[in-house]
Amino acid sequence: MATNFLHGVETVEVNSGPVPIQLVKTAVIGLVGIAPVWQFAQADQSINQPVLILNDQLGTTTFGTEVDGYTIPQALQAISDQQVNGQGSGAVIVVNVFDPSVHKSSIAAKPFTFDITDKISLGEVGIANLVVKNQAGATTYAVGTDYTLDPIGGVITRVATGTIPAGAQVQASFDYADPSKVTAADIIGAVNLAGQRTGMQCFLDCANDFGFKPKLLIAPGYSQMASVAVAMDVMAQALRGICFVDAPLGTTFQQAIEGRGPNGSIAFDTSSERTVLCYPYVQIFDQASNAYVLEPYSQRLAGVTAATDLAFGYWYSPSNKEIQGITGIEIKLTASINDPNSEVNILNEEGICTIFNAYGTGLRAWGNRSSAWPTETAPKNFICIRRVADVIADSIEQSSLQFVDLPITNGQIDAVVESVNSFLRTLVGRGALIDGKCSYVQANNPATELALGHITFNYSFMPPPPMERITYEALVDINMLNELGSTTYQQGS
Repeated sequence: MATNFLHGVETVEVNSGPVPIQLVKTAVIGLVGIAPVWQFAQADQSINQPVLILNDQLGTTTFGTEVDGYTIPQALQAISDQQVNGQGSGAVIVVNVFDPSVHKSSIAAKPFTFDITDKISLGEVGIANLVVKNQAGATTYAVGTDYTLDPIGGVITRVATGTIPAGAQVQASFDYADPSKVTAADIIGAVNLAGQRTGMQCFLDCANDFGFKPKLLIAPGYSQMASVAVAMDVMAQALRGICFVDAPLGTTFQQAIEGRGPNGSIAFDTSSERTVLCYPYVQIFDQASNAYVLEPYSQRLAGVTAATDLAFGYWYSPSNKEIQGITGIEIKLTASINDPNSEVNILNEEGICTIFNAYGTGLRAWGNRSSAWPTETAPKNFICIRRVADVIADSIEQSSLQFVDLPITNGQIDAVVESVNSFLRTLVGRGALIDGKCSYVQANNPATELALGHITFNYSFMPPPPMERITYEALVDINMLNELGSTTYQQGS
């Protein structure tokens, strides 16, 4: 068909040529666990829902303060402790599976006596459905009129103007929040009858909800369960991330090593590139109890990894970075930078990430490799190289949406190739890659596939491996004795 007649000048915009590729976010932690959300009226809003936490204040107001038995507040604090030079420790997407209406226990009528301050401690927290009667059980007292209840602290206070006598003994029955009722199935999650995801399955909604996905998955307090560890690895595959799996509290050095085999007693028998094995627990000082307590290493190592991304880059290994906020480790491990038989080296040799603590070094994350080592010797067993590969794949795929359904022409082929090559050159310039190249190979694109609308591009790349082992070759060179007596070595010259 002929074009419209024009006697003059016009401009036609052509949408062709290379396009910029946007990097995906890497310092995003996915945390699944339990929180004492009964501390807040809006508790039901954060149950089995992915919640984005960008600072410690928001974490506290959303998921409460640290309470014994609840994992999320402690983990958020552990992650926050890893801030580097005020840059933060990355975003955290939190899924709380604790539902006080489900995960609860009940106390039948039990006698309690008001103390001299007109108070009764029920001995539990997260109180609901409280019924208070007189000692004989014949009279039911009214909340607000005869007594008040602090459901968070589990304390009843007698109202002086009410009908309860001072120092009276009463019967109380109630429900209380019970974290021990949370199961591995709750953490793993599923799709419920309403079509809503629960547990860690909520992470699959994050790309649509927030525009990015968690890349560093943790389930402190639960990841030592074999079923949870396996589910975390599956989720890491789906998200192109990595997961941090703990050894159980009380695991010995020998048990950690044996756990890498089929007869071990812990869930370390895996060779996944996406699972990072964490041992042992770490020690912190708990201000609330004024005592030293132990907590899972995974939440600290995830925080170190996110902080390393922000301070240096996702292509840097989290190993040999000092861990903030801890005072020690569960079990003493021998550590020496030049001793292959030290316990920390043996753990690394078996694909377990641990903590290095020698004289004057502080407590440092120690280990570059995922559980794929020593089964897999290809470079992707390095945690940082696996993550670089994921970043490149995600970034290229997401930025390629604008090319989908365009005509297959030489111009569009060149545009795709140049877009990817420009992105790879940028990564080379930043130090994330040693080199990288994308190409269109005719042999990989037969006419039958192109006719189906299927086109294939190839790209190769190599990130810098961590300098894990440094060897110096030393020589005692007697020829240097010939320098004796020369003017260079004469005293006072």
